Amino acid sequence: MTNIGVFDSGVGGLWILKHLKAELPSCNYVFFGDQEHVPYGGRSMEEILNYSIAITKFLISKDCKVIVIACNTASAASLKYLRIQFPDIIFIGMEPAIKPAVEVTHTKKVGVLATKATFQGELYNSVVERFAQDVEIFKDTCDGLVSQIEKGDFDSKETNIILEKALLPMLKNNIDTVVLGCTHYPFVIPQIKEIVGDKVNVIDPTGAIIRQVSRVLNENNLQNVSLRIPHYQLIAVTGVSGSGKTSLVYDVISSEGQRLFFENFVGGRLSSARLSRPKASRIEGLFPRQLLHEHVPRRSRWQLRPRHPDQRH
Repeated sequence: MTNIGVFDSGVGGLWILKHLKAELPSCNYVFFGDQEHVPYGGRSMEEILNYSIAITKFLISKDCKVIVIACNTASAASLKYLRIQFPDIIFIGMEPAIKPAVEVTHTKKVGVLATKATFQGELYNSVVERFAQDVEIFKDTCDGLVSQIEKGDFDSKETNIILEKALLPMLKNNIDTVVLGCTHYPFVIPQIKEIVGDKVNVIDPTGAIIRQVSRVLNENNLQNVSLRIPHYQLIAVTGVSGSGKTSLVYDVISSEGQRLFFENFVGGRLSSARLSRPKASRIEGLFPRQLLHEHVPRRSRWQLRPRHPDQRH
């Protein structure tokens, strides 16, 4: 039974995981949510690359043959490097859905919601250059939206203010299509549609990612059928201890366990309180400093800044 690793800076990747489970139920899944360092959007590309390498090594230790980078920001920062550094692993990243947006727009004006790091990345600019030469792009980083979604505040006043600030100027410029360039954003699709109305297309790239995973599994003879019950793990670095080195692991095997898993976590409320249940087990050292630096090229190295004076070495 194939192990598929899925990682994101927080709960956004659970949207991808939910659809992977629905479409490819015979696979094992290991989900890693890096809540210690969320959000990634405001961090440097070097930082995000380091985190992605550390998470990748951990998922490989869990025997994951396929790794889905369920984060547009992490894909922009690390996908190219990870494919070179770990050639035996199949990596699938998030690509901004510019091409399908260009195919459906009539006004030739498209809005894109994504993080600052995604917009700065080579991947985004490459996609725009290839597919959007004749389209006007309106961008917004939706500052604070990821944090709102991490808290589960999908329909709060603060969330709607962030969305209106991003979308209303785009509507004034006659956009007819909005691209969701962050895996957190599908959680607020109802709120987005309420603002933009029925005449504006909202492009969620999740379906394309699921199809890509299915395709690579078939091409590599990994989509096996087994009578065993699929095994799901959730790993989240919560930083409860203050060190960022303790995470909590859920082994979800039974159908009831699967139901509780998705009821409790796909809703976006991945809090330390929810993760402190008796079923969880602690593991140490997911982000030790030597791991973060071990495989990073010299030009990309950066020094971790301790949060407290007594953590300095």
